[in-house]
Amino acid sequence: MAEGVLFDIAEKVLEHLGSSALQELSLASNVKAELTKLEEIVSIIKVVLLDAEEQHNSNNQGVKVWLKQLKDAVYDVDDLLDDFSTEVLRRKTMKGNEMSKKVRIFFSKSNQLSYRLKLGHRVKALSGKLEAISANRIKFGFNERLVESQIQSSEREQTHSFVRLEEVIGRDGDKNEIIELLLETNSEESIKVVPIVGIGGLGKTTLAQMAFNDEKVKAHFELKIWVCVSDRFEVKIAVEKILEAAAQKKVQQNCQLETLQNDLRKEIDGKKYLLVLDDVWNEDAQKWSMVKSLLMGGARGSRIVVTTRSELVGRVTSTISPYFLKGLSESQSLSLFKQITFEKQIQTSNFLDLELKTIGEKIVKYCAGVP
Repeated sequence: MAEGVLFDIAEKVLEHLGSSALQELSLASNVKAELTKLEEIVSIIKVVLLDAEEQHNSNNQGVKVWLKQLKDAVYDVDDLLDDFSTEVLRRKTMKGNEMSKKVRIFFSKSNQLSYRLKLGHRVKALSGKLEAISANRIKFGFNERLVESQIQSSEREQTHSFVRLEEVIGRDGDKNEIIELLLETNSEESIKVVPIVGIGGLGKTTLAQMAFNDEKVKAHFELKIWVCVSDRFEVKIAVEKILEAAAQKKVQQNCQLETLQNDLRKEIDGKKYLLVLDDVWNEDAQKWSMVKSLLMGGARGSRIVVTTRSELVGRVTSTISPYFLKGLSESQSLSLFKQITFEKQIQTSNFLDLELKTIGEKIVKYCAGVP
């Protein structure tokens, strides 16, 4: 039900509020204070959500209204934090030789001040809204509960390696650049990690799928492995997933890590392999180092592709600069919008209706290049 999703969103909000990305923005002290306050409020609310859901299921109308208000507010906070991530990524991907006059103005001190002022008002308004909703929880007498079991059961959706190329628009250039990195022979590293970094929904998984299924790539690598890591990056779980994908069979339950690592090295040692680790969230360098050490037995030229929303993950996993995936152009976005939304006869007629075209163009602008 919807409130199950609310757990995930609340968890994601807390993760983002404590992330390194926020620290990279030069925020005013009052904004930082409000963000800390937001984190505290979300933490307080999160522990009563299990009980609130049960009362919702028992058809308590007051609780239904409260959960609806809470869901709207938490989604607003989530949108705000996504804006933060986008802003950080935008600043990092802007290279000096590409800065036009308009861009220099955008990053000027006066514009930065204006941005921080608007940000401050927005954060304060959301903090006040969420605080009022949090205060109203008291009248329902919710019981506080631990939520570990709920979080563990709501895993992120798994991905796979297949993609229909005819459905992908505007990523051929990115695909060629990733393939060039995968097939490069002059690298000093025998096994190189290629991180693909970008905000959610930008197409990181699709880009990895395109490269993974390219004919030149298929011919180049002896072994190809696709693993959706998701947010539970424990060393044993990661090794188990990689082993299962490499051996193409389920491993025995309750295997010790020692057994798993032996089996994994038997599968990959001496082979030129391509491993895709899709949707990596873990920023713990020590955990990554433990997993990476087990993957170093492959033949020279082996490659590991990591897709992630976090630039820190990209930096932790690789010695090369991450590949920052950018948004689609406006024309590419419009083509994709038409392909997904309309029947083929409307696509080919460049929109039958002028009003329909205008609405479509506005929607595409709101999407800001995110597929």
